[in-house]
Order: sequence, then structure tokens, then C-alpha cells
Amino acid sequence: MNNRIYSPAITKEIINKHKFKFSKSLGQNFLIDGNIIDSICTKAEIKTEDEVLEVGPGIGTLTQELCKRAGKVIAIELDKGLLPILDETLAEYKNVEIVQGDVLKIDLHSLFKDKFSQGRIKVVANLPYYITTPIVMKFLEERLNIDKIVVMVQKEVAQRMTASPGNKDYGALSVAVQYYSQADIILDVPSSVFMPRPNVDSAVIMLNVYDKPRIEVKNEKLLFSIVKAAFGKRRKTLLNALSSSNLNMTKDSLKKALNMCNIDPVRRGETLTIKEFVALSDYIHEL
Repeated sequence: MNNRIYSPAITKEIINKHKFKFSKSLGQNFLIDGNIIDSICTKAEIKTEDEVLEVGPGIGTLTQELCKRAGKVIAIELDKGLLPILDETLAEYKNVEIVQGDVLKIDLHSLFKDKFSQGRIKVVANLPYYITTPIVMKFLEERLNIDKIVVMVQKEVAQRMTASPGNKDYGALSVAVQYYSQADIILDVPSSVFMPRPNVDSAVIMLNVYDKPRIEVKNEKLLFSIVKAAFGKRRKTLLNALSSSNLNMTKDSLKKALNMCNIDPVRRGETLTIKEFVALSDYIHEL
């Protein structure tokens, strides 16, 4: 197929030919704007030596451009009904392989070992919005050999991932994503460039993944327990939020820990930097 799949006419032709029905439950919205697709691939700096993982290729709209630029593309697709369509739309590309399955259930370490060389991988995708956060966090938490993650997400989620302390969007997701990566919104995307048109605007976020977290912490599990507790009751002071959590510490012990870390107990979790959360976690870990 020499025609660019993103063309609305080509997309409709493919859908009608295969009698494809969009699944709301799978969050299927196909891109129909070549400028957006080109921008995603350009900003991801896809080169011929790169190996790319895509999640949710759909009918192959973004996949087609990735195949033209990258050395190898592995695309994970959950919907078995799309496999024959992808076989047809990507037939001319010999550097792509479709893996059928649920990205949240697949053993990604085994997949990386079996499908890729030892170089760092780029993840590029138009993610299903209903499972954006679990997918992104799986890629980050499993410490895979990933260089960068460039994905289309709901704009509201992108704002939460990139938010700074004190911002209304700053929360546990912000801390988690920024602990593992440098997060930036690189493109705002209107709903009009999708078929069917979603009810929300989108954004492309780039996560440049750190070789190791930028701030070392003694106990990651404890760190994220504290973060979760701090944001679990946003209106409460940090001391009260942590006191009513499962940290199993008395209020006096928590107050002392906060003071020892130069954190005012009456502050709220949304004002703390990642560095402050790590300092508090390390102090409590040593108790």
C-alpha cells in the first residue's frame, strides 16, 4: 500500500472493505492527520538504526510511518479483528512484526529479549486512553531498556504527568512519572484529527527515561506509599494525611520526621518536590 493510511478517504476505504466496527471499550480512535504523525516521528527522532515498540497500531496509520523511518518495529495489538487488516496495510514493510496480546499482561522483559537487540528501545504510540496510565507506568516501573516514550494521551493526563509542585494538576502520577523520566508535552492535538472524533483533546508527551532514577531512594516501595498517602487526602495537611495512612507511625513520630527533613507539617502534599519526598522516605526508612 503506497497510499498514506492517515488519509480520511483511505481510512474509510479500509474500514468499509473489512467491515470494521470501532470498539469504544478498546478506546479505538484512528489518526487521520499526516502532520501530526510526521511530528510524532520527527520529535521522537526515529532513525534507521532505531528499534521501536508501538502499542495499539489500529489499522497501521502510525505504524506505516514508523516502518519508513526505523530499522525495526514491533507492534502490540489486542484486537484480533485488526490482524488481517494490518497484514494488508503493512504488507510491503519487512521490518515490522505484529504481536497479538494485552500489553498489560505480556512479559515485556521476555518480549524485549526475544524481539530486540541490546540497544535502547523507543516506545511510540497512540495509546488507548482508558489504560494510558497503567501502560506508561508499566514501561517505567519495570526498568526496561527504553530510551524514550513518545505517546499520544488525553490532554488532562499529559498535564498531570508534567505538572510541577504547587500546580493543581500535580499529584502522585506527576511524582511517579518524573521520578523515572524527564516529562514534557511536545504537541497539543485537537479532537478533530481522529476518526471517530473523541470527546476530549489530546497531547503528545515525551518521557526521556533516566538510566536510573535521578534521585536515589533507599526504599522505593516506602517512597510511593508516602506519596500515595500525601495525595490521598489533598485537603489535609501533610501531617494529618500521613497520620491517617498505613505507615504505622504515631503523629508525634511523623511530626518529628517532617521537622528533621525541614518540611513544615502543615504543608500539603501537593507542595512537596520529589527531592523532599525522597528525603522524608529515607529518614523514615532508617527509623
